[in-house]
Amino acid sequence: MQNKLIIGLRELRENTEKYIKGVKKGQSFLVLRKSEPIFKICSIQNEENWEEVIDFTKIKKGGVDMDSVLKRL
Repeated sequence: MQNKLIIGLRELRENTEKYIKGVKKGQSFLVLRKSEPIFKICSIQNEENWEEVIDFTKIKKGGVDMDSVLKRL
């Protein structure tokens, strides 16, 4: 079971590295602003809805320039 903690947005801004380390250890964080939940931070591996759509490094070594991709959309 994942350990979910509630933190404030200011706390996240001031201690970003601390929370990155927590996510790497399997923790997730619900971030509040003015006592209202605004987003959740968790590891990508823990997200069931995450799927790779395309790997741009397979198209061009080092990836593809984002501006080029956006121009074609």
